[in-house]
Amino acid sequence: MWVSPEDVLLAGALWITERANPYFILQKRKGHGDGGGGLAGLLVGTLDVVLDSSARMAPYRILYQTPDSLVYWIIAHGTSRKEITEHWEWLEHNLLQTLSIFENENDITTFVKGKVQGIIAEYNKNHDVKEDDDTDKFKEASAKFRKLFGMPEEEKLVNYYSCSYWKGKVPRQGWLYLSINHLCFYSYLLGKEVKLVVRWADITQLEKSATLLLPDVIKVSTRTNEHVFSVFLNINETFKLAEQLANIAMRQLLDNKGFEQDRSLPKLKKKSPKKVSALKRDLDARAKSERYRALFRLPKDEKLDGHTDCTLWTPFNKMHILGQMFVSTNYICFTSKEETLCSLIIPLREVTIVEKADSSNVLPSPLSISTKNRMTFLFANLKDRDFLVQRISDFLQQTTSKIHLERELTGSLNSSDDEVGIIERFSPDLGSEGERTFNLNDSSVPTATQALMTMYRRRSPEEFNPKLAKEFMKEQAWKNHFAEYGQGVCMYRTEKTKELVLKGIPESMRGELWLLFSGAINEMATHPGYYEDLVEKSMGKYNLATEEIERDLHRSLPEHPAFQNEMGIAALRRVLTAYAFRNPNIGYCQAMNIVTSVLLLYAKEEEAFWLLVALCERMLPDYYNTRVVGALVDQGVFEELAREYVPQLYDCMQDLGVISTISLSWFLTLFLSVMPFESAVVVVDCFFYDGIKVIFQLALSVLHANIHQLLGCKDDGEAMTVLGRYLDSVTNKDSTLPPIPHLHSLLTDNGEPHPEVDIFKLVRSSYEKFGSIRADVIEQMRFKQRLRVIQTIEDTTKRNVVRTIVTETAFSIDELEELYVLFKAEHLTSCYWGGSSNPTERHDPSLPYLEQYRIDVEQFKGLFNLLFPWANGAHSDPLAVRFFRLLDQNGDALINFREFISGLGVLCHGDLTEKLKLLYKMHVLPGECALMQFNVLRKSPLQNCRKCFILKLNTPDYRHYLKLWNQETKPKRENTKDLPKLNQSQFIELCKTLYSMFSEDVAEQELYHATATVTSLLLEMGEVGKLFSSSSSSRKDHNMEGKSEPSMCMRDTADPKTTREAGPDGMFQQGDCGDTFVRAGLENKPSPCEEGKGDEGNEQLPPMQDIKLEDSSPKDTGTSSAMLISDDETKDDTSMSSYSVLSAGSHEMDEKLQCEDIADDTVLVGLPHSTSIDKDWAITFEQFLASVLTEQALVHYFEKPVEVAARITNAKNVRKVGRPLLSTSDYEISLSG
Repeated sequence: MWVSPEDVLLAGALWITERANPYFILQKRKGHGDGGGGLAGLLVGTLDVVLDSSARMAPYRILYQTPDSLVYWIIAHGTSRKEITEHWEWLEHNLLQTLSIFENENDITTFVKGKVQGIIAEYNKNHDVKEDDDTDKFKEASAKFRKLFGMPEEEKLVNYYSCSYWKGKVPRQGWLYLSINHLCFYSYLLGKEVKLVVRWADITQLEKSATLLLPDVIKVSTRTNEHVFSVFLNINETFKLAEQLANIAMRQLLDNKGFEQDRSLPKLKKKSPKKVSALKRDLDARAKSERYRALFRLPKDEKLDGHTDCTLWTPFNKMHILGQMFVSTNYICFTSKEETLCSLIIPLREVTIVEKADSSNVLPSPLSISTKNRMTFLFANLKDRDFLVQRISDFLQQTTSKIHLERELTGSLNSSDDEVGIIERFSPDLGSEGERTFNLNDSSVPTATQALMTMYRRRSPEEFNPKLAKEFMKEQAWKNHFAEYGQGVCMYRTEKTKELVLKGIPESMRGELWLLFSGAINEMATHPGYYEDLVEKSMGKYNLATEEIERDLHRSLPEHPAFQNEMGIAALRRVLTAYAFRNPNIGYCQAMNIVTSVLLLYAKEEEAFWLLVALCERMLPDYYNTRVVGALVDQGVFEELAREYVPQLYDCMQDLGVISTISLSWFLTLFLSVMPFESAVVVVDCFFYDGIKVIFQLALSVLHANIHQLLGCKDDGEAMTVLGRYLDSVTNKDSTLPPIPHLHSLLTDNGEPHPEVDIFKLVRSSYEKFGSIRADVIEQMRFKQRLRVIQTIEDTTKRNVVRTIVTETAFSIDELEELYVLFKAEHLTSCYWGGSSNPTERHDPSLPYLEQYRIDVEQFKGLFNLLFPWANGAHSDPLAVRFFRLLDQNGDALINFREFISGLGVLCHGDLTEKLKLLYKMHVLPGECALMQFNVLRKSPLQNCRKCFILKLNTPDYRHYLKLWNQETKPKRENTKDLPKLNQSQFIELCKTLYSMFSEDVAEQELYHATATVTSLLLEMGEVGKLFSSSSSSRKDHNMEGKSEPSMCMRDTADPKTTREAGPDGMFQQGDCGDTFVRAGLENKPSPCEEGKGDEGNEQLPPMQDIKLEDSSPKDTGTSSAMLISDDETKDDTSMSSYSVLSAGSHEMDEKLQCEDIADDTVLVGLPHSTSIDKDWAITFEQFLASVLTEQALVHYFEKPVEVAARITNAKNVRKVGRPLLSTSDYEISLSG
């Protein structure tokens, strides 16, 4: 290809000149091509890999040089001699003579450069090449990556790094390529090549470690191998990127969310010091945005635009605090360098004025931001203040336009509603006019327009006691805090805020502060009317989620009076149903009802909904999906933390298996299900303020407090009792709530009650002992555990699928597991590189195991060619499409693993009749076949019971018994009589299929002859059958005669042996008419069966001699009807005596069919080349089966045993070489040279 001219100082180094003229030189790289260039070639090849010069060095290049200059310019390079020769010849024909005209060398150089750049521009224009930010070097590295590993264009390289790969005890220096879906390594040292490809989705462990010999190592583990990489220039960057890509792959396995590149990134500046790929910039931006959102609890679609160092003036202590300002689309945030000193969130919807103040020595580059609640924030020491103000102004403009648009859409909102602040909402009268009320249901059901706790607080005005006094003091402390630090979302959040939270939030302020600290207030403010719309849309809808919700409604805090009547239950139903409707991926999960009921006690209905959104989608990610993956991940994190912080207890707890039992219920319900209610809400207070670390700290504190009792426990039951008694004794002495009976005290035994534990002391103790746990460390641990948990789930899925199917097929368990891996990998390929259907339609983790992965017809074609014995290269696709349609019972253009295995099972383990039946069905029109159940694909109505049954059986003979039981539960096999007849056009397609199936078989010639005989015979049968059907309909007065004669014929021909030997008094002798039928088929014209045409038999054929195939009235109805006995009289698959005679055929035909004669027109077997199809012509399956059985070559072909293991191994190897992605886990490393 032509390249933008670049100067080259040493033209001869490492290159050999092959052609030259006064202006241009064509060179070849040493070590490339035949012979390899000896030792010099090996050294050059090694240098190219180690120094990355091969990423930009094609093996051929053309240099330009003026005669008197020492500087060369590279103007073209090529990967093949043909490509570079084309460029060379173009230069000789078009430029050489023109250049001789110029007198000045500078003019020649300018002309050549301009010409080459013009060619490149023209090429880009004609081929619609889009400009991107990637540098030329990176593009060349991408091209090399795709070439080395056989990746398609869709596989995007993110970055590549120099490193060593340890093959055994030998390090191989080379390059590590990280793409969206794969980790690849390539090395070429002194003639030895190493290639490694690992799919991110197959990685079970990814860790950075250090040893004495190797200070920096990245270890990549899969199910079968472990790979070690070292000697990185920047190991932290490499590891972070690898983590991010593995996370994306896990996310894809979990909920099928693939990677989509963000095209809205700003362009790189021309003088940017570090050139990275657009994808790498995208991933870096995503990682920063994720950290930013987590730090300030912002909505999940918020993108960070940039951040800068600055100072913030804090009026409460009259100081300039050093920290960082973050600016995103809808927020300006600040956090101090000293983590807990101060943080601030300013939504742009609250901003009224942004202005640049005058600079001074004391306050350089100040920026003042004012908000609607009359707060002003003063930032200073901003490096690029003008640019920052411009960005904020742009975002402000977008925000105001959004607000105006929302007002126009909702109509009901007025400006005063928009400006209702938290100040008014903290007022004791929760039914004030400042808040919007709405009725979400019909008038017959009361609606919760305020927090349920306010309705059911049993407090008389004159009642006053020490607890209430303490509560009143707490309220005053918070009001003083608001007066000093501001109120609402723009409040300064400091160490003092945390102290107040740890002392307990007052009952009356709990809902509002939960909303504020969780960030749910932002989503609620930016989505006015959203909840009402959801409730309206979701009410009256019924699905699995709503059924589960109804079942659990009365189990949610049943001890609380708020949920002992219809108002509380209805509010809970609305919130849960609305969320299930909003997020069908989660729908509803047990434990959501307990958490939501507590939210409803302290927050209004709409607020409770947004708090639930914040919990499920941001604060407890993946906790409430069908597999509670998030809770399992955090359970693993908790185990790691326990090993680190309570090591003396860890081994004991692992032996008892207690950690996994306790942590799931503790995490899923935030201790609400295991602690007295009034104590558990204090935990929820801290959780909304400080996030998941609070739950870990508290769980560790509980273990630490019971360390001696737990060490003395002998089993898990005893340990659970110890922990249950302890948690039951946790009390909140400050609570003003009436005592609520605690149902979980049933866990305790009848021994002495545990001494009371104060919740505030427990929380404070957890901060003192385990407060060093950092959020970023938790995220790091979560990544490691997520890999383990999701891969364990995938393995469990595979085992369950195999257990379910193993009784229905003859494949072994190992074979099924291998096939499942190939099937799943084919699904993943389409997710990576696109397919004809949407991946989200093909993978739904909420479905039963067998349905989770499905493939479409394009993926099926690939597997068909590799695994199915009928595949034969060029002619396979049409057959694969037919096969796919047959397997796709529900017509959704997708097949699951069970359907796939049932089809493959017939071809690999089925008998001759089953295989032929399958082939026959493939050619029946879909409309006729729709109601016909394919017996091997039928699903047992007891499928779920069977799965449970399998899990309980441990005897070695279980598979035998299950097979017997499976046979009993299956519906009876369909009768071959139920199969529709094949019409003429379908028969033509069947003939084409048969001919194409044998195109690459070793017995190709013999199979062609056999096929010609069978197809010609079937053609004649169809013709005779047509005559019989037309004659029977036209001669109604001879009905009795027509019915009696066939029955006589059937009696005469009941025994195949006697029939085959019959002479003129029977029907025909073997071979009498075979040649005639074939000839009739091949001549494409009506042909009578004349006597004496056979090669061996010369006997006369009285019943057939006068019949002409195209005649409308047969001479002998009895005989022709005898040819169709099976239509009405055949009782089963083996009753085919009359056909044994007819289809015996002749193997010694006058006109032998040669291999080269088999062309597209020949497979029509005697049918005229016209568009007219004979609608009356038809054959049955029995006729087809009987005809095939007479040809030994075809019988051998269809009965040939299939080497399943060899096919699976071959499929894996082909995928490794052809499309690396589809290996079972990772490629074997090939060393050549």
